[in-house]
Amino acid sequence: MKVDQYLQRIGFDDTKEINLETLHQLQLQHMLHVPFENLDVIYNVPIPLDIETYYNKIVLNQRGGFCYELNGLFNWLLQKRGFKSHFISATINRPDGSWAKEGSHAAQIVELDQPYLVDVGFGDSVRMPIPLTGETREDISGVYRAINVRKNIFDLQRAEGENKWNTLFRFDITPRKLTDFEEASHFNQTSPKSHFTQKEIVSLATPDGRMTLSGNSLIVTRDGEKEKTTVNSSDKLSVLENYFGINLHYAV
Repeated sequence: MKVDQYLQRIGFDDTKEINLETLHQLQLQHMLHVPFENLDVIYNVPIPLDIETYYNKIVLNQRGGFCYELNGLFNWLLQKRGFKSHFISATINRPDGSWAKEGSHAAQIVELDQPYLVDVGFGDSVRMPIPLTGETREDISGVYRAINVRKNIFDLQRAEGENKWNTLFRFDITPRKLTDFEEASHFNQTSPKSHFTQKEIVSLATPDGRMTLSGNSLIVTRDGEKEKTTVNSSDKLSVLENYFGINLHYAV
């Protein structure tokens, strides 16, 4: 596995510096070039908890992945670049207000002048490191903050109108190992209760918004305006290639 090849995949010209700005640019470039996608889950291709497998898929085969793959490989990159980082577990707050399987989402904490939440594996979410102090951060996708709930427990929130915050997920900053997500990864690949086993989800950030394939719907968001079109099954391979740069080695 080669750091330079990974950096080329995400279009990052390495400065060799270890600071917040470099971390921000690494995260942003990753999210602009590597899609969140669950195609292997939908088409029954097993996903092991293995960094080299992630590297081959994401860097060599120009694919994306879901949280264990994306944050798993990005954590490897950060550590190779000299950043101090560790995995954390999080619980997703669903749009209907219910909680997903506890601790089943993998994210990261990166230690610089203070700890920052970093997540390249949550689809439509913040594109920059978030401090744990409650300070807000804003990018094209919204205004975010991380607030302390109790010892070691925080909520990542996005502003939804004036003085209203929506919790995206609750996270525990206790360090985890990738292998700690074995049960969660199996659940999200196989359980009918998992959001990821229901339909294709492919999503990629763009400089002015986002592109998402959800089942048979292609949603392109530019400057807050959404355009939704229906995708026929016969057109999915071309949509995956033309919009997300994905060439599948199996038929859909």
